[in-house]
Amino acid sequence: MKHLYFLAICLFSTFSSQAKQANPELTALAQQYFNTMVATQAPNATNKELEAFLALLTDDVANQHLPYQTDDSREPDGKAMMRKGMTFYLGAHTEYQANLLDTFIFNDSAIALRYTHHAKGIHPQNQQEIEYTQTIMDVLEIEDGKIAVIRKYHE
Repeated sequence: MKHLYFLAICLFSTFSSQAKQANPELTALAQQYFNTMVATQAPNATNKELEAFLALLTDDVANQHLPYQTDDSREPDGKAMMRKGMTFYLGAHTEYQANLLDTFIFNDSAIALRYTHHAKGIHPQNQQEIEYTQTIMDVLEIEDGKIAVIRKYHE
């Protein structure tokens, strides 16, 4: 009986550890996404950091940032639209800090990253000072090794 119990524990441990091992390519993509996204928010961010981030995306990427952007449609010029929007805000922060809290990998099709971030700066549109601290969940849908949909949720 002790041997069966021991065998059951060993089998459970083996299957449990295998279940926790995520797709290594998506794990690397998740870390690369987070690092490049954070780099685009830095006070000294340039087009170089922006292009490194955009290289991870499909050309028709959808970007949904609730509650501000509710449309999650993929458009042929999705990446170009993101480039335009992100360029407008590039370098707007005087301070930016982010801390990755959790990464979840869902088979070969999705990644979720939960992180906190703090930003301070000048809003480029109205020249008003901004400062915020938030916890965010980015859910990324993956297609052919690239990010096809980004959904941002605030806690």
